[in-house]
Amino acid sequence: MFETLSDRLGAIFKRLTGRGKLGEADINEVMREVRIALLEADVSLSAAKDFVNSVKERAIGEHVFESLSPAQTILKIVSDELVQLLGGAQAKLRFSDAPPSVIMLVGLQGSGKTTQTGKLALRLKEQGRRSMLVACDVYRPAAIEQLQTLGKQIDLPVYQRAGADPVAIARDAVAEAKRLGLSTVILDTAGRLQIDDELMRELEQIKSAVMPIEILLVADAMTGQQATNIAQGFHERIGITGVILTKMDGDARGGAALSIHKVTGAPIKLIGVGEKLSALEPFYPDRLASRILGMGDVLTLIERTQSVFSEAQAKELEQKFARQQFTLDDFLEQLRQVRKMGSFGDILKMIPGVSRALPKDFEVDEKQIGKVEAIICSMTRRERRSPTILNGSRRKRIALGSGTQVSDVNRLIKQFDEAKVMMKKMGGRKGRLPQLPNLNRMGING
Repeated sequence: MFETLSDRLGAIFKRLTGRGKLGEADINEVMREVRIALLEADVSLSAAKDFVNSVKERAIGEHVFESLSPAQTILKIVSDELVQLLGGAQAKLRFSDAPPSVIMLVGLQGSGKTTQTGKLALRLKEQGRRSMLVACDVYRPAAIEQLQTLGKQIDLPVYQRAGADPVAIARDAVAEAKRLGLSTVILDTAGRLQIDDELMRELEQIKSAVMPIEILLVADAMTGQQATNIAQGFHERIGITGVILTKMDGDARGGAALSIHKVTGAPIKLIGVGEKLSALEPFYPDRLASRILGMGDVLTLIERTQSVFSEAQAKELEQKFARQQFTLDDFLEQLRQVRKMGSFGDILKMIPGVSRALPKDFEVDEKQIGKVEAIICSMTRRERRSPTILNGSRRKRIALGSGTQVSDVNRLIKQFDEAKVMMKKMGGRKGRLPQLPNLNRMGING
């Protein structure tokens, strides 16, 4: 998502590089192109217009920073205004002083409310808050069954009464959660194919009955501008307090994320970045703005790294590097851990400068990564620990067992040997990790 917008903005700012001075005419020309890029990314007309006007107003009256070139000054202003367009500071979930805190999820049918209910419950559980999942969608039996399945997967209670009044279900669920001493109640409400009075009346009644601390709209980022219209419709009737934007890992143009806050005033609080129950992340406007402008997202990369690598693992790995005892077993383990952080392509784009440096058609072939894993798994334990014993017959056997070619095996071993040489050169330089086998040269990119 945002790849096209990022490319367009990058090209615009690149043309400014090297110019000694930017006049009002130059700024007007640049902002005309920025406006077109935003509209092509499916940003609402009003949001794009206000954004461009804000940047122009600041850029024309801004003194060039002493440490920045005119092009860098414009880039900084665009970055600041983009953060504001996305909501400014991070908006966290709110909780009641007296539990249980009631969080009500709303949205159209098919937007993913039930799945997000499970994801949100798991996220809160990891933070030490036990939740009750409540099936308020009594019109779609599959929704109740799905919620029960999710509840079992994350070991949390699900409150449901098939055929009962949704308002009564919500009220009774809150009372039950209070009796059980649970900290949070998450209501999975019914949806429709489109916004209608019947749906809104039911949601208004549930809101009045349980007084939720949060009313979160679940919106599909892939629907583009339509997601903004849906958000506006829900906000006008029931007053949403925030948005969960799903499918942010998709290839949509991203206009919904750039427009929802401007149109409704409600911040995006969480984003869905995959199908797994753990694929729900807090939304940081500054980090997304940085990624859109090709400046990477180091903080998110660090957080993802910390979620899969413990401090003890990091120290153990550092010791193996220092002693030159890093084996193919270790490499396989690191490869599997990194895969838990997301796709290699997404990880590379979080590193500042990399997204701009990569060729436009660069693509990481995740299947090729599986090929590397298959090669290592086809080796015996002794071979993984001492690759020097891999003669021709052994390499042929490994290639046959992994469904690859001997040349693939040779390439992997060569890159691994080069990594070990680098380890030896780096010796006792603390805080620095040597490069692992070059995935690009191993045929990993498409």
